[in-house]
Amino acid sequence: MLQSTAAMSRKVLVVDDDKSVLSLVGRYLTGAGFSVVSTDNGSEGLMLVRESRPDLVLVDSDMPGLDGHAVCRVLKKDAETRSIPVVIMSGAHTADADVVSGFSGGADDYVTKPFSLPVLTARLEAVLRRYQPTAQMGKMLRKSGIELDPAGRTVKAAGKNVSLTRKEFDLLALLIEKAGRVLSVPFLLETVWGYDLSTYNDPGTVEVHISHLRKKLGPKLAKSITNLTGHGYKFEA
Repeated sequence: MLQSTAAMSRKVLVVDDDKSVLSLVGRYLTGAGFSVVSTDNGSEGLMLVRESRPDLVLVDSDMPGLDGHAVCRVLKKDAETRSIPVVIMSGAHTADADVVSGFSGGADDYVTKPFSLPVLTARLEAVLRRYQPTAQMGKMLRKSGIELDPAGRTVKAAGKNVSLTRKEFDLLALLIEKAGRVLSVPFLLETVWGYDLSTYNDPGTVEVHISHLRKKLGPKLAKSITNLTGHGYKFEA
């Protein structure tokens, strides 16, 4: 099933095998000023991402075939689509492990059903704001064998290209930009993820992304990112 509305300012692709959810969310987001494209199939969702180039993907975690977690992982591994924010929604997979799995797969937010449509819209707006150009750093960042290009959003480690998700890139950029300073977990959650700490303050989100960064940078460069227990993380040149 495919639906679309006339082009507006921001386009959201909604993927859910529950057609009542597609209809309800689609109508509300359209009324809120979004252009909405929708499908009840994960595989078709991936095709629509490449055809319609949405500004954000809202996908259900539990679907037959390609579920939301798989859709997110595919999008975040592809250089052409990894810059598109993905929000996973779930009514079944709401345990901490499921949420952490979503974030570790590159999701930008995780919402549980049933949800308030105004709150859902506000969270989508917040994610889109975070995807506006963050650090207006025009110059290359070079530290300890890592070369980071903020404009092109590319990273090289020891001369080799490293594929990072958007949040991994933003986290590394911030650590390098503030090399030598200890950055607390709350500061990272606010700055990189844009979270309101009164509603979300889980250090596991940062821990998972730091772990992925270290693996991708390799054993030698991974040592540049140090953890000061109880204080935060620091990039040491």
